Amino acid sequence: MININKVRTYSIKKRFSKVQGRDFASLPKKGKSFLNFYHSLPNILKAKDMRRLTDAVVAARRKRRQVIFMAGAHIIKCGLNPVLIELIKKKVITCICLNGAGIIHDFEIAMQAETSEDVSQNLKTGKFGMGRETAESINKAVNEGVLCGFGLGYSVARMIGLSKLRYKKQSLLYNAYKYKVPVYVYIAIGTDIIHQHPSFDAGLTGQGSLRDFHSLVERISGINDGGVVLNFGSAVVLPEVFLKALNLARNLGNKVKNFTTANFDMFYQYRPGQNVVKRPVESGGEGYYIIGHHEIMLPLFAQAIIEKI
Repeated sequence: MININKVRTYSIKKRFSKVQGRDFASLPKKGKSFLNFYHSLPNILKAKDMRRLTDAVVAARRKRRQVIFMAGAHIIKCGLNPVLIELIKKKVITCICLNGAGIIHDFEIAMQAETSEDVSQNLKTGKFGMGRETAESINKAVNEGVLCGFGLGYSVARMIGLSKLRYKKQSLLYNAYKYKVPVYVYIAIGTDIIHQHPSFDAGLTGQGSLRDFHSLVERISGINDGGVVLNFGSAVVLPEVFLKALNLARNLGNKVKNFTTANFDMFYQYRPGQNVVKRPVESGGEGYYIIGHHEIMLPLFAQAIIEKI
């Protein structure tokens, strides 16, 4: 039998406690400004991570380091172009990486200020993804641009920039083109609706995407000592591209460490957790994983950055 009376205790006054009263949230108040709201958040867990990440982006801008923004197409589909465009104008985002679906939805917004078809309904009759203007315009821009020596992203951004599309001011690619922020696009053949059309040239599209990959490798060297890489909602393609681009940059002799990465998604996913948040910063830096809906988290994050700069 144990003798419970021999248990050893100590005063909690001598113990380290991870939660401190000074880090608690402030009281909610009517009419509070955003900055007051931001400062009222507890300095604990993900709110603390958000503060550190915001400070890292602001510091990168001040030090003129790269802030690379990677995103899945959902960011565009859920109405966040205005937020990203403002971050471009404020010289926060220095490089944009998208998957193939990103340029599709962005083009449709530039053309008609609407996008995202009813997949289930159109799939029943074989109409899914068969919109004429989207495929013909993007594939033509890619084919012509790549033949001129451009990458895939610039080819499409240039087409939108030089076009007379009615709503192009709402386009992320148009504003990137206007403010000279590079856009890189990475495709997986067969994943995008425009690949179903006779105007699609796999060879030229692949060549353009490879040029974008090589351009990203050059950009990666600019995150050394204070840069930031953000991934919003790409579960596979962009985390994989980033990891290989980082490796190739280091393989070619570039010193790339002491930077910050973050993955924003609606739930935890293995590949971004490993390829964005964990592995890249093991030789120096910080990685954050923040969970929440993009249409809420990105505006909050962007507003915090803009308040700080």
